[in-house]
Amino acid sequence: MKQVASLRYEVIFKKAFSKPDIFTAFVNAVLGIELEITAVETEKTFEQKIGQVKSRFDLYAHDSKNRVIVDIQHVQHEDYYDRFLHYHCIALLEQVKNATNYQPQAKVFTIVVLTSENKQQKDVLTIDFDPKDLQGNGINKIAHKVIYLCPHFVNENTPKEYREWLEAIEDTLDGKVDETHYQNASIQKIFKLIEEDSITPEERYDLFEESHRREEIISERKIIAKNMLEKGFDLKTIMELTGLALAEIEKIG
Repeated sequence: MKQVASLRYEVIFKKAFSKPDIFTAFVNAVLGIELEITAVETEKTFEQKIGQVKSRFDLYAHDSKNRVIVDIQHVQHEDYYDRFLHYHCIALLEQVKNATNYQPQAKVFTIVVLTSENKQQKDVLTIDFDPKDLQGNGINKIAHKVIYLCPHFVNENTPKEYREWLEAIEDTLDGKVDETHYQNASIQKIFKLIEEDSITPEERYDLFEESHRREEIISERKIIAKNMLEKGFDLKTIMELTGLALAEIEKIG
């Protein structure tokens, strides 16, 4: 077993997936797209604010040759469906410079990785923007897509092209992995990058700070859940309002 820093933490996730070769390998596995990039931007923002909120992309790459933009978001927010749909639209709107042409020059794909359980208990969810008829047939005019991935719910029906990636992400969450279980060279590189001995003092500080913030948030949610239980709220409602998993709420009760 190899001791690793968990990909649950933003600083560790970015350390691994900001490497262009790992980023492109993951994108190819999930989307089947061959990207030609030399760098991955972190904390990407646009100079001109679009809308009322200044958005920040965790990991962002623009393949100008093939006219493709891909951003990978690492979820830490309860409103992730709406939040990252908003970010996706920002990447589209930023490309439209005047009213003579509303067609973005680059296709935009957003991959959202959920390193905690989602309430829907789904491994893969997608938003496909292509117009469809009443029978669900697309016309292949709009390629933009948002895909939400939850490693915790990987199963035999999860596409094999990226099942190993999601299993590897989930495997790191407890701080140790059996690297012999994985054949993908890019995944092996991730394990090496996030190996405990490879984490810098600066990264450890950021990891500690993030861990502390998470604990405070979870503690507050447990207090709310406890109050709701005492007032007779049903478990489903408590899960929806606090974002806590059923097992965590049952422990409180």
